[in-house]
Amino acid sequence: MIVGFLRALILYLTVIFSVRLMGKRQIGELQPSELVVTILISNITTLPLENQEFPLLPGLVTVLTIVCAEVLLSYASLHNKRLRRLISGSPQLVIRNGEIDQQAMANLRFSLDDLMTALRTGGTFDVTEVQSAIVETNGTVSVYLKPEFRPVTCGDMECVGEDTNPPEVLVADGRVSREGMAAAGFSDSMLEKLLKKKKMTVADIFLLTVDGNGVKCLVRKDGMR
Repeated sequence: MIVGFLRALILYLTVIFSVRLMGKRQIGELQPSELVVTILISNITTLPLENQEFPLLPGLVTVLTIVCAEVLLSYASLHNKRLRRLISGSPQLVIRNGEIDQQAMANLRFSLDDLMTALRTGGTFDVTEVQSAIVETNGTVSVYLKPEFRPVTCGDMECVGEDTNPPEVLVADGRVSREGMAAAGFSDSMLEKLLKKKKMTVADIFLLTVDGNGVKCLVRKDGMR
């Protein structure tokens, strides 16, 4: 039992390391080569887990070899446009100048149901509101609305907004975030002064965020008074 536990732990850590090595991606953002690597890793690692007699080392070597090959291929495609197109393909317009490109949809085997689902995800239920729609290499669809259907911006209204950075998390679940403190320019003395004013300690706080104007959100832990 101990051997099985250690084998599972080693494989688990190896897979986590492999995924981190390939970069942070969600399943829907994977390129074709990355998806293939993910499937291969999952199949390879199941063999040592299901069969205790299967040697562990060959499985680890195979996983790391595949991941290294993917990293090298990604690096090469980053510097070679032709290789990148060969591996990942290129974006395809399915709506051009407000008109559906039926041939492009047929080439991509992209149905009308797929298109309407993508448009709804992009913020519109009406295909006549769309100027362009592009199927990206990872399968997602980018939607560009016609001018009259786009949300109004400050630029459209000729008003000038204040440049502000997003709120930074200073305290999360009773623990100080040093990265957030540094990003917000918040010192320990400033945090201590704020907590003293609120009559609280760090342990009392579930979430504390600040922006350039001061405290943005302060949530006490449940049960704290």
